Amino acid sequence: MKKFFPILALCLLLIYSCRKDKKTQDTDHTKTSVVKTPAKDTLSTPSVPQAESFKTGIKAEDFVPDGYEIQYDAEGDLNQDGLSDRALVLRKKKDTVSGRKMLILLGNQDKTYRLDKTSDTAFPAEYNEYGYKMHDPEDISITKGELQINLYDIGPNGNLFSKFKYLNGAFILTYVETYNMGAGAHSALYYEPMKGKLIHEMTNTMEEDMPTESKKIILKKERFLFENTSPDEVAANAYNNIHGE
Repeated sequence: MKKFFPILALCLLLIYSCRKDKKTQDTDHTKTSVVKTPAKDTLSTPSVPQAESFKTGIKAEDFVPDGYEIQYDAEGDLNQDGLSDRALVLRKKKDTVSGRKMLILLGNQDKTYRLDKTSDTAFPAEYNEYGYKMHDPEDISITKGELQINLYDIGPNGNLFSKFKYLNGAFILTYVETYNMGAGAHSALYYEPMKGKLIHEMTNTMEEDMPTESKKIILKKERFLFENTSPDEVAANAYNNIHGE
């Protein structure tokens, strides 16, 4: 009976040691898992500089998305800070009837560029759904701090000229002009949205001296942002105001 107690004590000691070792292993495993968790978050951080890299570049081509090409490029000082800026018209390489994009790149002191404005509406599609070229020729330019978009067409689309300018950081449509040649009459429109000033001229080509009638209309002052403005739609709405629609 006396020998039984030492043996029992030895068994209890072994059981306690085994449980302690298992607990230690579990604790070490838990600590290892906690150490590995932050590594997953660290791997996701490079996506931030990748996104930022698209917003700055050394040359205009650095801002062109895959599948696009530069169709028109204008250079000048848009925001009047003494640095050269760029305006780009991009088109898809393999889809001529799709819409075109415009990018406004502002110059930095280190001669790099930063992407400031984009628009899917400021410049119209090159062809309509029937494959007809909408305007020919087309050009863009930067003069005295204004972006000028000039679209010509002697056909039913007519000429469409528009201007955008920076005002307090916003790039705003300041002027729209159209000229259409129709059967028996020529029509011209001059619109300054921010002033609410609209002038419509109609020339009667059926008469020998081709008299011109001019009509001035005062509209509500409007601010059309480059990012979501179509000069073509603005002109169409202006014509609707002339006819009281």
